[in-house]
Amino acid sequence: MKVNLDSRAAVSVEWLNKHIEAENLLVFNASILKVTDDGYANADQRQIPHTQFFDIKKAFSDVSGEFPNTIPSEEQFQSEARKLGINDDSTIIVYDDKGIYSSARVWWLFKTFGHDNVAILDGGLPEWLRQDLPTEDKQINRKLKGDFNARFIRDNVVYFKDLEALSEDKAVTILDARSSDRFNCEVPEPRAGLRRGTIPNSKNLPYADCLKDGKLKPKTELQAIFKERVAENDTLVFSCGSGITACILDLAATMAGYEDTKVYDGSWTEYGSLTKE
Repeated sequence: MKVNLDSRAAVSVEWLNKHIEAENLLVFNASILKVTDDGYANADQRQIPHTQFFDIKKAFSDVSGEFPNTIPSEEQFQSEARKLGINDDSTIIVYDDKGIYSSARVWWLFKTFGHDNVAILDGGLPEWLRQDLPTEDKQINRKLKGDFNARFIRDNVVYFKDLEALSEDKAVTILDARSSDRFNCEVPEPRAGLRRGTIPNSKNLPYADCLKDGKLKPKTELQAIFKERVAENDTLVFSCGSGITACILDLAATMAGYEDTKVYDGSWTEYGSLTKE
């Protein structure tokens, strides 16, 4: 039997456990290290059944790009997705080992390459383990090559060349997902050599403000959070350090009912490197 997400952007661990054997369901672990982390990503030795590893850093980024986590080409995304057995009718669930962190980046990538039947696992692996749901030893779980056809949606992405006009547009709000002390230049940036600063006319919304115990806050709370910072009909542009947690804001805004949203792919790492104070 096949399963469909019916426009859900996030599913509970209970939902995934109920549908884990659906024939068109694919489950991905997209864990990565934060720039401040010690150790290594994807370190847990147990995983949700049928999991495959979704390699954001190598397979699904432009590794030749000047800045980290650069969005790949349409051709690269399609090729790597097919290697994971992804088909046009696949239902995709993505999780990570922090609750909600890099999984949101994968959700955004799939939406940006034309596949809407994708959701993050709310609470991720920690919530799955907390509820003592079934796991398996870490393994590869290879699939047959898929038939997924990528379709790049340019309107989902903001590039450096777009920013000057967007930052001056009164109908656009740029929200920065970095912590308040980084946004306010009270602490150094964690990346060596990267200057402190902010994109002109941007506002701060730390991604952690949209989460509680590793899960998304309820819709009504998310709506209130965005309403404090955003005019009702604004276009929303999300930035962060390197394009990962900006996608958490995009996810939260989607859950809150916003539709006109974009992610600045290069985020502060690019902007701070290409501009002077």
